[in-house]
Amino acid sequence: QVQLVESGGGLVQPGGSLRLSCAASGRINSVNVMGWYRQAPGKQRELVADITSGGRTSYADFVKGRFTISSDNAKNTVYLQMNNLKPEDTAVYYCNVVGRSAALTTFASWGQGTQVTVSS
Repeated sequence: QVQLVESGGGLVQPGGSLRLSCAASGRINSVNVMGWYRQAPGKQRELVADITSGGRTSYADFVKGRFTISSDNAKNTVYLQMNNLKPEDTAVYYCNVVGRSAALTTFASWGQGTQVTVSS
C-alpha cells in the first residue's frame, strides 16, 4: 500500500507564492509519474502539472510561467512551486503518483488534498 502526505497549502494574497510538497511512502518499487491536480468548488478535477521519473515536465496552459514542478526521486517526493498566484487558483490541490509496488503491480495513489486560497 502506498501513502501520500501533502503539505504546504494555505491562504495567500494575490501575487503571492506557496510551495506544496507531497511525499510517497510504502512498498514502492518504482515511480513513473508524479503530478498535481486541483479541484475548485463546482468544477471537475484538472491536471496542473506532472513530472516523469526522467524529469520530463508538462503544465496546464493556465499555470505556465507561474508554477514549477520538481521532484526528489530518492525521497519519492514531488513539489509544486506556485508564484504570482491568482484568485482563480483557489482550489483543493491533490498529489497523484503512478508507479509499481514492491509486488510489481501498478499503483495510482492520491493524496488527501491541501487547500489553497488566494484572496485579499
